[in-house]
Amino acid sequence: MTARRVLFAALVVISFAALAALMTVTLSPGGYSVLDTVIVACFMVTLPWTIIGFWNAVIGLLVMRLSRDPVDAVCPIAHGDASLPLTSSTALLSCVRNEDTESLETNLSAMMSRLARAGEASRFTLYVLSDTSLDDVALQEQQMTARLQERHAGQMEVVYRRRDTNPGFKAGNIADFCDRWGDLHDFALVLDADSYMSADAITGLVRRMEANPRLGILQSLVVGLPTDSAFARIFQFGMRLGMRSYTIGSAWWQGDCGPYWGHNAILRIKPFKEECRLPDLPGKGPLAGTILSHDQVEAVLMRRAGYEVRVLPQETGSYEANPPHLLEYIRRDLRWCQGNLQYRRLLGLPGLKPVSRAQLFLAILMFLGSPAWIGFMTAAAVLGLVSDGTPFRADTGALVFFTVLTMVFAPKLATVADVLARQDLRKAFGGTLRILVSVGAEIVYAAMLAPIMAVAHTIFMGGLVFGKTIGWGAQARGVQRLPVVLALQKLWPQMLFGLAGLAWLSGQPIGLVWPVIPVAIGPLFAGLIAVTTSTRTLGQLAISSTLWRIPEETAPPEDLLDLHLPALTRGPAPAAGQPELGQGDAEPAKA
Repeated sequence: MTARRVLFAALVVISFAALAALMTVTLSPGGYSVLDTVIVACFMVTLPWTIIGFWNAVIGLLVMRLSRDPVDAVCPIAHGDASLPLTSSTALLSCVRNEDTESLETNLSAMMSRLARAGEASRFTLYVLSDTSLDDVALQEQQMTARLQERHAGQMEVVYRRRDTNPGFKAGNIADFCDRWGDLHDFALVLDADSYMSADAITGLVRRMEANPRLGILQSLVVGLPTDSAFARIFQFGMRLGMRSYTIGSAWWQGDCGPYWGHNAILRIKPFKEECRLPDLPGKGPLAGTILSHDQVEAVLMRRAGYEVRVLPQETGSYEANPPHLLEYIRRDLRWCQGNLQYRRLLGLPGLKPVSRAQLFLAILMFLGSPAWIGFMTAAAVLGLVSDGTPFRADTGALVFFTVLTMVFAPKLATVADVLARQDLRKAFGGTLRILVSVGAEIVYAAMLAPIMAVAHTIFMGGLVFGKTIGWGAQARGVQRLPVVLALQKLWPQMLFGLAGLAWLSGQPIGLVWPVIPVAIGPLFAGLIAVTTSTRTLGQLAISSTLWRIPEETAPPEDLLDLHLPALTRGPAPAAGQPELGQGDAEPAKA
């Protein structure tokens, strides 16, 4: 593992130095000005995550193509014997705050029923841990819990607890559980309000924890549920492709210092309770007090305590619902942004593993890349306007651009390469032609969303300096049409940025600037994108198009049908005997 980490670090450092040098050469005509220095500095800040994503994708693709079992290759832990009954006690923690109880009840009841059918329900206890601030919602939660208790009486115990206040937010919610009931159980499986996990996925995590006593946190790979949201459908298709190669590649070198994403993961309660309690950050302002992005900190504290933290990069059985519209996606990201920036106060924690310290630093850099990218684009545009001659070399400039572009989309392209090379995956994603069309459209969509998010991050981080903060409110889950006025109020800075970008592009040779047109078009139409992709009508059209299909839509798992998802009831699957798009992928007919 040490050799893997040294090799990976060397690849990142060499790539960083080469791209930084190439950008410096690109700006060499006419000497170097202050603007040139700003451009290079901003460019360098944006590079680490791009380079890491690229090498994760390359390594992930090699593992997927060359290993008989890619999961075991990067997560080499004992599986446990599936033929034997479970011997441990596991708490299912449903952490909620002002959530829709109808969908929550559907998900929880389906999971409980599936565990009962597997004969393992008695080894679990469900805890509905409420931080709800609204009395009417709390009443609905209590009524829901009573129905679950009645429905599953004699199979699984159900406990409801509501905190009147929510100190520590979600981390405090789980800490309160550990203090009250932690000694009664061996493990805790953390669930969000939109989480769903199959019985096989749940028991598989438990068996691995039983078989590996030094395993502290085991994080399952979480994928999006089939959705009738147009925004989420395209977004999660891209995430589904990007996550597979990226996660396998990162697990190859992170190993026992893996990530924890805060849900759909199993914890060993005793060390978690004793070693992973989060400190309150001293001082004043939005970056002090309670740590918002608790999960990565808990992971590094668990690793410091001598327990392994691993990710199991399997795509089946562990699900979540993605944000249904652009504004909710931005709001979620801004909470992560504030939480990640708090990590700067934790970089000096004693006893952390080098990989853990690097993970905290990179989590900060993830969001600092947004203002750096805005600064890079702005400085480059200004340089083009104020320079008397050509401010950069076209040959090396094109090389930098297309190299970075390839690196940005490498995780998706690597997974697509693996999918197209395997008949079962080609069929699951809908056939070659449908995959290629969907990927092409999603890449354009992602290119338009990226500057929208970068502007949002930059403005928010500027507000943090003046004390602006973001709360921990209820998340939007279902499809709902955004009001036009609200979209314009929230997204006018993006639209102004897009207008300025389009004005600059209009004065440049089209043959030179055509690749960056989405950078201006996306923000310019941010309000339109937000409103249209939030409508149920466009969501139904996206389902009917059969583009951006995920395997769960091609062959819905039986347990997902228990959730009555609109995407699985409205989406027309190909009739029996009819070929998919890319009919060359169809299996040969049997005599």
